[in-house]
Amino acid sequence: MAGRISGTLGAGFEAVFRGIKHVRRHRPIHPRGLRLDGTVVVHGHGLSSGIAWIDRPSRSPATARVSRSVGTRDGMPDVVGLAARFHHPANGPAPSTFSDILLSSTGWSFPGRFVLVPRLGVSRAPLSTMMPYRGDDGPVLLGARTVGPAGLPASLSGLERALGSSAWQLGLFFATPLGRWQHFGTLTLVLSPEAEERDLRFDAVLHPLAGAATYDWARRLREPSYALSRREPGDG
Repeated sequence: MAGRISGTLGAGFEAVFRGIKHVRRHRPIHPRGLRLDGTVVVHGHGLSSGIAWIDRPSRSPATARVSRSVGTRDGMPDVVGLAARFHHPANGPAPSTFSDILLSSTGWSFPGRFVLVPRLGVSRAPLSTMMPYRGDDGPVLLGARTVGPAGLPASLSGLERALGSSAWQLGLFFATPLGRWQHFGTLTLVLSPEAEERDLRFDAVLHPLAGAATYDWARRLREPSYALSRREPGDG
């Protein structure tokens, strides 16, 4: 039953994406973004999430893209998106050389962590994956909250000016769908020399966290839209 429902919803999202892509052929959503580079540190927190990448202390390079979902003009609220790629060494725990996570501005408590929330600012905006990963101990959500600096706006031009040469630091958290958030790491990002980024793409289905998998219902929900987004304009 869950598979049929998620498959139907996935087909519906694909149809919406297909319609938007006729207008925005390069990116149906999150059309403009800023590239950031930095480091992700997983602390020795003594907790167990059931996902190897979260539970093992590590330090690795990170690449990220911050964007606005609809692409509303500056001064208007929009859903903030933060896509992050964590690069693993060749002998690391991941089957590929990197893992992708996709975070969006949501609420923080239940049930708000499953609801997209348009924001005017970034610093006070909780971010979450909304859909859980499948870990050894069950479903796991990821979340992030800004540690500093304060007062970061959600507009891309304003965010670019506010960051300048400063670092954007975010605390990383995990939780069960109904559980408390647990702090496990820190993501530190700075603007890339070429801040405007249109070709950097992320895929949490193809590149999951080390030790994590995707639930079949979540894959059915996401994959049709993801597959369409991967296609370049003019592809058959």
